[in-house]
Amino acid sequence: MRCPFCADTDTKVIDSRLANDGDMVRRRRECVACAERFTTYESAELVMPRLVKSDGSRVPFDEEKLRAGVSKALEKRPVDTESVESAIQSIKRQLRSTGDREVSTEMLGNFVMAELRELDEVAYVRFASVYRSFQDVQAFREEIDQLEKTISVKDSKDQISLLPDEK
Repeated sequence: MRCPFCADTDTKVIDSRLANDGDMVRRRRECVACAERFTTYESAELVMPRLVKSDGSRVPFDEEKLRAGVSKALEKRPVDTESVESAIQSIKRQLRSTGDREVSTEMLGNFVMAELRELDEVAYVRFASVYRSFQDVQAFREEIDQLEKTISVKDSKDQISLLPDEK
């Protein structure tokens, strides 16, 4: 590792810790020549699959494009940055876990919608309206009805009965 202060190549590791939920190693280093200290981060270089668009063309995965789409859907919504970053990391993890070298953009869109559904319902409907190319109000209504059904089922499973004989 080259020292960022004097450019000498002789540095030593002082401390190592896991960072970013165990996905990275944070190393504290000291330059042997100038005695300056600095921090480096080490992570595995994982190759993301290429995306196959509906027209058959293939494009490399672009994290910034993903982040821009998610951010656009979440614009002016009360979702913190950490939750957004966690969702993006989850989407990337799901893409890698397919084990395929190529993944359809449809699969990526479904991963994004699943994460947005958990983060914010309004953002989910916004993204779905663009992704699924809603043509009229009825399409919005159907998507919202479907969302309400899945939410009410999920909420009812999490609730505890107030009365002992209630089923």
